Amino acid sequence: MLQDWSNLLAPAVQDRICLMLNHVISRESVAMDRLRLFAGRQVLVHLRGWPALLPPAPDLVLAITPAGLFERVDQAQGEPLRIEIDASNPALMALSTLSGQRPEVNVSGDVALAGAINWLIENLRWDIEDDLAALVGPMAAHQLARWSRTAGAALAALVKSAAAVMPGGRASA
Repeated sequence: MLQDWSNLLAPAVQDRICLMLNHVISRESVAMDRLRLFAGRQVLVHLRGWPALLPPAPDLVLAITPAGLFERVDQAQGEPLRIEIDASNPALMALSTLSGQRPEVNVSGDVALAGAINWLIENLRWDIEDDLAALVGPMAAHQLARWSRTAGAALAALVKSAAAVMPGGRASA
């Protein structure tokens, strides 16, 4: 039963991830220009070490469109750029990501495409305050963003201290 829900839910979650990525990328024409060079290529994201107790996490396969954005596809064709993310502890991975740390990642495939993806990761950030301003106005958005930064700093400190005491944890922030 849980497997059925996972099969139904995973594509919807992956579609939302793709929409979010495209939202961030579409705000920077330089990012779209970099991806346009790789139109037709694919990126496969695999969560390595996903706990067996959780519903399976299928691979996310993204095709690069001629517009320089991503489109989720069901199966990889040819040799996609393969990105493996250490997901052996999903809770710690989520907390670490929210606090600005990157999980352990292995990349294999086209070096030029890997460089473009790395550039996106290094240089693009979601401007949450700007998106919130469209919904609640600039003053409220600024206050919410300020509270979020404070909470993020506290979360980063929590993750750092938790990682220091957990087996296999990373203590650097």
